[in-house]
Amino acid sequence: MIVVCPSCGAKNRVPENKLAEQPQCGQCHAKLLPLAPIELNEQNFSHFITYSDLPVLIDLWAEWCGPCKMMAPHFAHVAAQNPQVIFAKINTETSPRLSQAFHVRSIPTLVLMNKTTEIARISGALRSTELQQWLDQQLHS
Repeated sequence: MIVVCPSCGAKNRVPENKLAEQPQCGQCHAKLLPLAPIELNEQNFSHFITYSDLPVLIDLWAEWCGPCKMMAPHFAHVAAQNPQVIFAKINTETSPRLSQAFHVRSIPTLVLMNKTTEIARISGALRSTELQQWLDQQLHS
């Protein structure tokens, strides 16, 4: 399984049974699965999403958005509970082309990706339990 390092962008081959053991990047030695949301932007998005074999849950948000700020700790909490999914945040203000590419009409919008394929999306703020239920439903359907 290929896991892209969120720190340096290096592609790392990790056996699936080793994912729970906090693997480190072979190049920069950072944690490959930090159990916290990572930042994606117009510079690193394409490389990251194309080469990561793990599903990626993207939170499209903006600094001025009250519901986005309310959901942020819930998103981080669920990220810490799901090492089999990469949680990423994209600021729609600093990455407007990605916002357009995702056809974002309201924020927060969550998009679950498998490489370059969108699996599911939901708009609106979710609490931890709601987010976990939605994610489980998407991954097991």
